[in-house]
Amino acid sequence: MPKLKTHKGTQKRVRLTASGKAKRGHACKSHILTKKTRARKRKLRHSGFVDETEQKKINRLLPYA
Repeated sequence: MPKLKTHKGTQKRVRLTASGKAKRGHACKSHILTKKTRARKRKLRHSGFVDETEQKKINRLLPYA
């Protein structure tokens, strides 16, 4: 059986934790920040986890992570 290729776009955006959950950053925090409230920008700083419904897809895209 041939080796599976890692999806490089996913690899750059998602990290797997020790328990196997996918950790990700939030979108919408790179530009046009003047119209966003301070509280909203502060909440976007913190990372989040990929939803459990998408976890199977992430595991397929990152076979050796």
